[in-house]
Amino acid sequence: MAGRIRDEDVQAVRNALPIDAVVGDYVQLTNGGGAQLKGVCPFHDEKSASFYVHPGKGVFHCFGCQESGDSISFLMKIEHFSFAEAVERMAGQAGITLRYEEGGYNTRGQQGERTRLVEAHKVAAAWYQEQLATPEAEIARNFLAERGFDEAAAKHFGVGYAPAGWEHLVRYLRGKGFTDKEILLGGLASQGQRGGLIDRFRGRLLWPIRDTAGEVIGFGARRLREDDNGPKYLNTPETPIYKKSNVLYGLDLAKKDIAKTGRAVVVEGYTDVMACHLAGVTTAVATCGTSFGEDHIKIIRRLLMDTSNYRGETVFTFDGDAAGQKAALRAFEDDQKFAARTSIAITPGGMDPCELRLAKGDEAVRELIEHPVPLFEFALRTAVTRHRVDTAEGRAAALEEAAQIITKIKDRSIQHEYAVQLAGLLGILDEQFVVRRIGQLARWQRENPQQQPRFRREEPARPAPAPARPVHRLDPKDPAQFVERELLKLALQHPDLVSPAFDNYLDEEFPTPPYTAVRQAIRQAGGAGYGASLPDFTSAVRDACPDDQVRSLVYELTVEPIRTRRAVDAIYAGEFLVKLRLQAVDRRIAEVRAQLRRLGDRATAEEQGPVQGELWALQQYAQGLRTRGAAAL
Repeated sequence: MAGRIRDEDVQAVRNALPIDAVVGDYVQLTNGGGAQLKGVCPFHDEKSASFYVHPGKGVFHCFGCQESGDSISFLMKIEHFSFAEAVERMAGQAGITLRYEEGGYNTRGQQGERTRLVEAHKVAAAWYQEQLATPEAEIARNFLAERGFDEAAAKHFGVGYAPAGWEHLVRYLRGKGFTDKEILLGGLASQGQRGGLIDRFRGRLLWPIRDTAGEVIGFGARRLREDDNGPKYLNTPETPIYKKSNVLYGLDLAKKDIAKTGRAVVVEGYTDVMACHLAGVTTAVATCGTSFGEDHIKIIRRLLMDTSNYRGETVFTFDGDAAGQKAALRAFEDDQKFAARTSIAITPGGMDPCELRLAKGDEAVRELIEHPVPLFEFALRTAVTRHRVDTAEGRAAALEEAAQIITKIKDRSIQHEYAVQLAGLLGILDEQFVVRRIGQLARWQRENPQQQPRFRREEPARPAPAPARPVHRLDPKDPAQFVERELLKLALQHPDLVSPAFDNYLDEEFPTPPYTAVRQAIRQAGGAGYGASLPDFTSAVRDACPDDQVRSLVYELTVEPIRTRRAVDAIYAGEFLVKLRLQAVDRRIAEVRAQLRRLGDRATAEEQGPVQGELWALQQYAQGLRTRGAAAL
């Protein structure tokens, strides 16, 4: 069994890779206010960005689903890694050699299963790439050249060649120290009829498939010879590191430009991705042996920061033939899962982007992508062409089918425009008749939401997330709670600004139970004064939390921006120290006045004196806080 990774090495990995760099491989992050960054949560579907990252503290928190943690736990959750696998992945990226408690360094025998499989694919990819230069691979080089790809292009995309023998790669990987179990588990080989291992890919052109971090996790292989009886394209099977529904070919190259430009281009094949990128369309990606589905949508939405208040664009490219139109209409069915605009670029003459680049050059590919047709318009025209609109019966049938499409447009402001356009396509002079019919259908669908139109697929119901804090509901609109929350955020994010005064505050000055628990955890961690001298105070506070609910709230308060447009400085912190103390003093004044009322007029001077004295002192203190501010604390 592998030894435990040394704590100092784990911390070195955390320090070497900033959390925004780790999260940024999966989520587009933008300024979230203060020192925070925000993006679309990768752990649940949401209509507004509620996922926050605090680079200075090295933590993340989603205010929607309550997921939180540091860079290591983020990788564990999004990639389903073990702790060791997440640390090993980050150590490999940072160039850090790990040590284990049992002694020694990070040898192959100690690495986690996933790390070993990724390493095997890395070695295999380099070997396949070398084979592309061999005499046997001439057929593969010719295939690339015929499609306009030279040696530099092949190298840029890591294209390789699998020799035609039965176990060339198996023997090579064995020589590199990989076991038969690892080779088989990674999908690099299959079981032969006699029980031995044989190479999965033989005599084929190969494209390495990478995850968002650029690690090779699988391959796509293209048949080259007529005597190859296998499928035209053969992909890596499902493995512990490769799930085709969660992978987009070219995403590692395209992700930064997708985030920067707000546009993703979805093409159909590996050569189409190559052609687009070489033509300057560097936001192109493709699925790997499967249709474009819901998990792919989630990946693109995170990169586009695709929310109800952000307008990115996804452009699908399909051949102009019947199969291409069918694929485009499948994309239309998924349009409702995007907030971004979805468009379609139909290539002329049935050519794919690779063929278009060969026939008409790079500029033609760029023009294709720059002038797409809105997906709704394409679906509308396709619906109309299925009917004989030169007859009354055909026009009526086309109206009913196309009207259902228009009612599904999320932006109601353009529904009227499409209704008028539909009237023109049908040759109906009475535009208002078409508008009224669409309005009737839209109302019916709103009143009968459980009945889906026939062109929509049923989606499984998603269980509602359990409330994160069932014991006490936090109310961000409560002014008193806002003061507690803001001061705790200051203590966690800027402990130097609130110490030493903060540490003298009593637990009862934070009357909201969840905030009381956070205050206690801060005290258990040594207080804000001690925290001001630590590079990672919030980590110590999290360790002091009594349970996961309090720990989650600490993550939340650590990443939530300070709610001010002014500078976050000692003056701002002092204002909230005063506000919280005033709230406590005012509560005590109310209690003392109630006590005096209970004593009544029959109470003796000896009974009333101490109470009246406390009331007077409290009122003077409150007045001092209001006039002198933090100086009166």
